[in-house]
Amino acid sequence: MSAMDWNQLRVFATVADVGSFTGAGKVLNLSQSAVSRQIGALEAALGVMLFRRHASGIMLTEPGTELQAAVQDMSSRLALALGRINEYREQPEGALRITSSVTFGSAWLSARMNHFLEQYPEIAVSLLLVDNLELDLSQGQADVAIRFDRQTQPNLVQRKLMTIHYHVFASRDYLDSYGTPKEPADLDDHKLIVYGDDVQAPVDDINWLLAAGRSPDDARQPTLRVNSVYGIYRAVRSGLGIAALPYYLSEEAPNLVEILPQITGPSIDAFFVYPEELRHSKRIEVLRDFLLSEVKDYKSTQKARGAQSL
Repeated sequence: MSAMDWNQLRVFATVADVGSFTGAGKVLNLSQSAVSRQIGALEAALGVMLFRRHASGIMLTEPGTELQAAVQDMSSRLALALGRINEYREQPEGALRITSSVTFGSAWLSARMNHFLEQYPEIAVSLLLVDNLELDLSQGQADVAIRFDRQTQPNLVQRKLMTIHYHVFASRDYLDSYGTPKEPADLDDHKLIVYGDDVQAPVDDINWLLAAGRSPDDARQPTLRVNSVYGIYRAVRSGLGIAALPYYLSEEAPNLVEILPQITGPSIDAFFVYPEELRHSKRIEVLRDFLLSEVKDYKSTQKARGAQSL
């Protein structure tokens, strides 16, 4: 179609959306007669009627409905293409939706967004934090995900971000009240907080602390079960008991103390994941490099303090 035909399609789409020539004219800043001429010319070029005119207004004919769907599809494809073209700009900008778990996103990730946005003020970040549900990147529900298992979908790009280890923690107040266990067997005399029953745990054997120093068929009974790692963290921080937590959570609460460093819990890998179609996105490129740098700096800081790994 010619360049003029694109303008006719724009007028047509507006009339179809608004439902009247007069209303479309106001949206497009055109007179009603100008809108009518554009529609008449488009109908003449196509050889069909696109609208039925009657006393109470207009309505799409069957060919008009077909054309409306086609124009909407073209508009969506054009918007997507323009979005991808914008990714090639040197200065990263625009919306960036990042999804992760509630615990990791609330603690480790959100704490670093200030530095990221200082470096890239033209990027508008949205954190979409959910547990036991993965937003579909291929359907555009998010742009980037921090996932805790290796992805198998062929249309996703992934990069390992870090390995997260679980360590044993209690609050200073709890240890002052109940003493500090020196050996795993000492946990028999303490209050343990573990992950909830009948829900998918973020890591295998997450409740390993119940059997630490005992046979698996003689596990301890916990004081509290919580189906959220962040909920467990809050309970430990309040002084309720002892729990295994990801190491990065300890930086959120200075009153947490690592205990029983001689026993190790499960670990889990975190991956930076995004759709193949965004491989050349500047926004995603700078976020990836930023997070990898943050992981490196965090590990160096922990090592300098004599702390164990993430």
